[in-house]
Amino acid sequence: MQLTVNGSERRVPDAWRDETLLSTLREHLGLVGAKYSCGIGVCGACTVHVDGAPVNSCTLRTSDAAGRSILTIEGLAGPDGGLHPLQQAWIAERVPQCGYCQTGQIMQAAALLARNPRPSEAEIAVAMAGNLCRCGTYDRIKKAIRRASRQPGGAGARALG
Repeated sequence: MQLTVNGSERRVPDAWRDETLLSTLREHLGLVGAKYSCGIGVCGACTVHVDGAPVNSCTLRTSDAAGRSILTIEGLAGPDGGLHPLQQAWIAERVPQCGYCQTGQIMQAAALLARNPRPSEAEIAVAMAGNLCRCGTYDRIKKAIRRASRQPGGAGARALG
């Protein structure tokens, strides 16, 4: 089975077809940015993009992602290795504490800015509601999203897979 992950074709044995996409990404492909947390799609720590939309990879079978474009946090940076505007904003606003949920938070925010480069406070709140942070860094997360949205061209200007 072929998966397109971060712009590259990756071969995955058919035995992995019924595993979750999260397990395949982490255990077979070595892409450990998406985290396992709740396992039932309610916390957002495992968020990746599939065909440009954020999904909880812990609830999607690998076979359901075949033939679709998958983007993980490892592929969010530019081809030159330059950080995505959201990653830069996360650092500038000192968002993470423990950091466990942050890749999912960033991927959810990247999807928001890709479809709405200048979201309102209410739109940010709605888009980010499915991503939980035990450390409670929600105010800094919102500040980082606002910062990224104000960058020239907006954070949504970079094409997402």
